[in-house]
Amino acid sequence: MQRKFITAVTAAAMLAGAGGAASATNEDIVKRHFATLVAGAQPKTAELTMFLTMMPKGGDLHHHYSGAIYAEQYLEWVDRQGYCVSKTNFRITTDKAAIAAEAAKPAPLRTCVSGRDLVADNDSYRELLQKWSTLDFYNHGADQRPPDQTFFDTFGYFGPVASTNTAEGLRTLKARAIAENLAYIETIFELAPITADADFDKLVASPGFDPAQLDAALGALAARLEANPAFAKGIADYVANVEASSAGIDDEHFTMRYQPYVLRFLSPSVVFSQMLASARLAKANPKIVGVNIVGQESLNVSMRDYSLHMRMFRFLKAKYPDVKTALHAGELKLGIVPPEGLTFHIGEAVNVAGANRIGHGIDIAHEKNALAILRTMRERRIPVEINLTSNEFILGVKGADHPVELYRKHGVPFVISTDDAGVTRHNLSNEYVLFATRYKTDYAELKRLSYDSIRHAFLADADKQRLIKQLDGRFKIFEAEIVAAGTRK
Repeated sequence: MQRKFITAVTAAAMLAGAGGAASATNEDIVKRHFATLVAGAQPKTAELTMFLTMMPKGGDLHHHYSGAIYAEQYLEWVDRQGYCVSKTNFRITTDKAAIAAEAAKPAPLRTCVSGRDLVADNDSYRELLQKWSTLDFYNHGADQRPPDQTFFDTFGYFGPVASTNTAEGLRTLKARAIAENLAYIETIFELAPITADADFDKLVASPGFDPAQLDAALGALAARLEANPAFAKGIADYVANVEASSAGIDDEHFTMRYQPYVLRFLSPSVVFSQMLASARLAKANPKIVGVNIVGQESLNVSMRDYSLHMRMFRFLKAKYPDVKTALHAGELKLGIVPPEGLTFHIGEAVNVAGANRIGHGIDIAHEKNALAILRTMRERRIPVEINLTSNEFILGVKGADHPVELYRKHGVPFVISTDDAGVTRHNLSNEYVLFATRYKTDYAELKRLSYDSIRHAFLADADKQRLIKQLDGRFKIFEAEIVAAGTRK
């Protein structure tokens, strides 16, 4: 005898078939089904994971290329390039003479080994994963650095191979995106070209420097950079790398765009050279759609020069008003820096730098004039890129401590994104699951968030309309699949 299991989807579908007031669209049925998954004290996490993995996600707008690749793939690249990994500190050695000397030793005496050999040693392999990602941080008792330092340190381990295999890396990220029904990634791709200027650094560091003269000094520096052949070559090489790496990535199923990034803890002239180069890159190639500034915000130089950096962005906004900026701002919490350090980062990113999007935005509750900042973000439609997993790991901010509901209450747009999914070993679907299980939501809001991740992308209008039209079709298919799966015999 067959048994019929009646679920919320099944019941709604049966009522729809009965006609009259009960007639419902697939979307209506899926709304009711989703409500059953999040109802009660304990959401149905396993079923939510399946539902949200299947659900179309428009885009991932806060996505670091190198932080999105898993450590396992970096080890494959170590072997491909003939490097070795130290079994004592898990750093990659690229020096050919040192590698040859290690290879000449008997196998038991080698301290720098291939990725293949390291993987074969279960203890060493597990320890490498703990260094190159956040794996096991909270479930083992070894001596370890604080979580934020652990996170940011990972990039130094896999750095030697992160930028030399970008074409394969992008193909991997595309395949994973398609597997979880994600159609667009706007990745923070490669470090912007660097050109130092000692005269500018000396000028802004001098005790007698008048901040009112900054724009004039930046104008002079910009002129020197634009006349420098090395600066022009850096831009040309970057464009060539984007073109080569992205070949074959865009198709009818998937689209990717690229942001060069600026490291905020370098010298002022280097930071500005990266900003200017990034703006020029965004003008030079349609695949390069915006500029970002990254790096641990609590570091001494990052804090000391924060306002200087925002004024640099303001200068560039005047020079290149159509170049979009997505600025990491307010990735701080009480205790990480002195209290006054929490009071101005988001406000200056919005009101001084003219940011088009804000990354993280965690310290908003501590900002001076927080209500005015929230109102400005709402009125200008400046979204916050919400990264629940990394905010929890790096800062320990989660649940009711996270400001996502504060932004939501004040009508500030936001999008769900991953940050560094390879380092923290998750994916975008997981971020939607966290949002759905931690905060009161419904299917309509999740669907809107999916669309908003395209609406707030740094894309040409024609590309946005194309992706939104695709999203319409993908949601129709998804909702029909959920309804069709409602009756099991």
